Amino acid sequence: MASKRNRVKVYVLKEDQQWGQLGVGQISSSYIERLQSVCLLVRSESDGSLILQSKIHPNVPYQKQQGVLIVWSEYENHGVALSFQDPAGCREIWEDICQVQGKDPTLEITQDLLDGPEQFDEMPPTSSLVELPNCELHTLEEIADLFTSVLASPIRKERLSLILENEGYIKKLLQIFHICENLKNTEGLHNLHKIIKGILFLNKTPLFEIMFSDECIMDVVGCLEYDPALAQPKRYREFLTQNVKFKEIIPITDSKLRQKIHQTYRVQYIHDILFPIPSIFEENLLSTLTTFIFFNKVQIVSMLLEDEVFLFEGLAQLRDKTTDDNRRRELLLFFKELCALSKTLQPQSKEALFTTLLQLGILSALKILISANDLQIKITATDIFAYLVEYSPSMIRIFVMEEAQDGEDDDLLMNIVIEQMISDTDPELGSAINLMGLLRSLLDLNNMLLAPNECERSEFLNFFYKRCMQNLVAPLLSTTSGDRDEEDYLFGLERKKNCPNNYQTAQLLSLIVELLTFCVQHHTYHIKNYILSKDLLRRVLMLMNSKHTFLILCAVRFMRRMIGLKDELYNRYIVKGNLFEPVVNAFLVNGTRYNMLNSAIIELFEYIRVENIKSLVAHIVEKFYKAFELIEYVQTFKGLKIKYEQEKDRQIQIRKNLHSILYIKIFCRDANVMEDVKADMYFKENTTEVLMPPMGNDFPDHYDTSIDTKITKENGEKVDVLKRTSSGEFRVSSSSSPGADSEMSSPSSSSLIGLVDYPDDDNEEEDKEEDISSPRKRPHLDL
Repeated sequence: MASKRNRVKVYVLKEDQQWGQLGVGQISSSYIERLQSVCLLVRSESDGSLILQSKIHPNVPYQKQQGVLIVWSEYENHGVALSFQDPAGCREIWEDICQVQGKDPTLEITQDLLDGPEQFDEMPPTSSLVELPNCELHTLEEIADLFTSVLASPIRKERLSLILENEGYIKKLLQIFHICENLKNTEGLHNLHKIIKGILFLNKTPLFEIMFSDECIMDVVGCLEYDPALAQPKRYREFLTQNVKFKEIIPITDSKLRQKIHQTYRVQYIHDILFPIPSIFEENLLSTLTTFIFFNKVQIVSMLLEDEVFLFEGLAQLRDKTTDDNRRRELLLFFKELCALSKTLQPQSKEALFTTLLQLGILSALKILISANDLQIKITATDIFAYLVEYSPSMIRIFVMEEAQDGEDDDLLMNIVIEQMISDTDPELGSAINLMGLLRSLLDLNNMLLAPNECERSEFLNFFYKRCMQNLVAPLLSTTSGDRDEEDYLFGLERKKNCPNNYQTAQLLSLIVELLTFCVQHHTYHIKNYILSKDLLRRVLMLMNSKHTFLILCAVRFMRRMIGLKDELYNRYIVKGNLFEPVVNAFLVNGTRYNMLNSAIIELFEYIRVENIKSLVAHIVEKFYKAFELIEYVQTFKGLKIKYEQEKDRQIQIRKNLHSILYIKIFCRDANVMEDVKADMYFKENTTEVLMPPMGNDFPDHYDTSIDTKITKENGEKVDVLKRTSSGEFRVSSSSSPGADSEMSSPSSSSLIGLVDYPDDDNEEEDKEEDISSPRKRPHLDL
């Protein structure tokens, strides 16, 4: 039997500069004694006659092209080309040529380009060497080998595609397929599998349009059933015709739409046959096929959107309470598949689809179906709701705000979603986890910033915290209520639903706390008010008594997120409520075990130390340092103590400095006051002397005594004004006794400086006193 590896076609360059085929045969290289050289010999497959005998000349440039062609020129205008069926055979002969010429076989040409590249420039392109054998039953093997050989060459693939496209070759092959099936010609069927697969891998849209037409597609699927690697053929056609049922939930009147749906499903099926689990590299082999499927889906969606009655009638039946569950289930599956198509659509087509669905009232229907008793209806409705939230959370929020204007709290979409999350009966809470993710998307401020309405964020958050938050935290408040028996809370049986030691309850509580943690990070103002008004952190920290570590970690993360905001209002709330106590207790109960709980709590205290949150540092050291004093495997707690001592020393120093500053100010104030008083007294004494010159005994002695008494009294009144404290200015201790001057001048005299100092007050009081005392002065005598 002839070797496929050495099978070649021999071409020579004719006078019209076109390649002509000499024949097909087996090639070999051997030493010819007569020619004293190694020669290339090609013998015909049919009769063994010699087709080609060519001496390998040491100086003739040989060129390897596309991995399956060897071209050279023996003399002027006499080009020769060998087209190999197997690249391995081409490589073997190329190595023989390079060995004779002493060249590196990794090169594509045996001579330097300067040695005469014009020989190859004058040759016509070798891409025209691809020739398809006649489409006959006995040539199937040759055709299959051709498709195998051309896949490595883009140029030859292009040439082969043009031939297949223009000559009706594919339909002839499919006719032979029926003949082979009738004759049960297994070998022919295996070759047809290779040929059809090779045509698909040419990755050309015109060929796909021929193969995937209604006339050809089922025969193409039939050819793919006979994989030579399988002992028994597959039954793809039986699956497509008997097992697959096309359900028209609502009658489709457009025949083109129906045909396009059938074609898309079958082409997708063919794609999955070729690549059940495609890798990145394999996916590129059929990139055009993927594009073909994509544009089919776009056309399907466009046709559906053009038929307004079709979608309107479907959604009307979903909202109709008289529609039975089976019908609803089928309608939901249709809309789910329609939404799934959107994953592959362009943004414009996706927007048109979802906008139409929302305008037709799909959310009103989903609000009813999410809480349905039928599990499949509930799950499918949730999946459709997830597609809508993923596409546009803003449009969902607008719907929620509109229904909140007139609707009752229990009938609101948000509260229905929360209720379904809380009431999930799945032990692993699969549905609750999905719903929690949807709530997080709706509460995410990042996608609120893209909303066209600037008031959306504030209005939606006000609505949520006023009308929905109480439903979300209800299980948390119920589990941690103060009227529950403490022993039941701490050691309750797992079968008790409302106990944090129950696994399903712990799972639900962890979801709620995680969502609250998300709110702490994103809703600074609204969640702060809610936490402080409901004492929510205390309730969350009560969950640390649970036996489930994942729930304890959720509580620690919640507190860590609050502390991470470095909000002093949160810090004072924590200190006042002594809310570190549950964390410290959990840390001590965990003991020396090195686990996530240990690391999470240490990280919490380490953050406080690094950020030097003074109020929390002081509270932790003063209340709990004795519990941490012996821990030395981390330096966190000693570091907190150091921070505390440093802050304490700093405060003492500040008080000392402040005391010194106040003392200096008070002393200076007292000294200034005393100087003013002395100056006033001195002024009055001098004035009296001026107004009363020595005049002998014109005045009796008792008048002088009276003047002294008046002066002393006036000075006493002045000191009493400085002593009063009702003005809040200062206080000076004084007396009307003769020793008053020495006491006021002493720095140890008591004084009080007010919070606000008005220097003009002294002058005003002095003016008033001068006005009062002025009538007591003796008249001035002009001499």
